[in-house]
Amino acid sequence: MTDYKNIKTFDELIEAEHGKLGAESRSDYEEKSQMFIISEMLKQARKEAKITQEELAEKTGTKKSYISRIENGKGNIQLSTLIRIFEIGLNKRIGFTFL
Repeated sequence: MTDYKNIKTFDELIEAEHGKLGAESRSDYEEKSQMFIISEMLKQARKEAKITQEELAEKTGTKKSYISRIENGKGNIQLSTLIRIFEIGLNKRIGFTFL
């Protein structure tokens, strides 16, 4: 069991639970975290646009089941598809930041 009494920051907690950057467990955690964030952003943007998953799929040339999987964090998504969904389907510009 991990000793948490000396942990003072969120980064220290993540490192204690998933290892240092580059560790397999940490990479898996980071990937799942990013997918969760993307899925929540997509759900929110779609709801703000007041369109259904089916309508979004039609606008972007995908299937409702694909939109659903992305919104539930269950699938991989190509960057070009992500851009098409946000920019064409939801009329939103997206940007990326690399740290």
